[in-house]
Amino acid sequence: MQKDAYSLIIEAIETRVYKPGDRLVESELAERLGVSRTPVREALQRLETQSMVVRDGRSLIVASLDHTQLAEFYAVRSELEGLAARLAAHHARDEEVAVLRRMVEDDKNLIGADPQVLSRANRRFHKQIHLASHNRFLVQQLGLLQRSMALMAGTSLAAKGRDEVAIAEHDTIVRAIEARDGDAADEALRSHISRAFETRLLVDAGELPLR
Repeated sequence: MQKDAYSLIIEAIETRVYKPGDRLVESELAERLGVSRTPVREALQRLETQSMVVRDGRSLIVASLDHTQLAEFYAVRSELEGLAARLAAHHARDEEVAVLRRMVEDDKNLIGADPQVLSRANRRFHKQIHLASHNRFLVQQLGLLQRSMALMAGTSLAAKGRDEVAIAEHDTIVRAIEARDGDAADEALRSHISRAFETRLLVDAGELPLR
């Protein structure tokens, strides 16, 4: 199925083709994406209402998150992701749990890989938990949050040693889901998000080196 202009622009932001602060020019986007300017204009208007892009004078740029917005983002993400893990522990089918286990085992082979490769694997893992919650409204809200992650400067997985720790945390989350322990799954996911936020703050403060 052919993707529309909105999906293509979102994908370009998520894959860092356009980074926070980059200017989005309607004519250039239309040429790059191979579509007419009208759907690009409509897509940009939609993205502006979602705060994915913001006005800078007469131009539109990819939004970025300041410290307060970052803290707000992680607070909401912790609540919703924890709920998703709790629901997954109760409602995921055995096959879905097996996929989560397979993801963790495969991702262990990515330790030391390019941060963007790790970031994509991380998004796949979290999305699988969202889907395993079997709550369409929660999945929808988490999808919006996951898009907002593209507005952050880089990934916390670029911090030295974070990839190995994060994958170990993923393992703990899956063990709780395998045990059908909702409380433990919720706690493990919340702890994982908290560590990710702490890592990002340390990187931003220059207290933690990037590899």
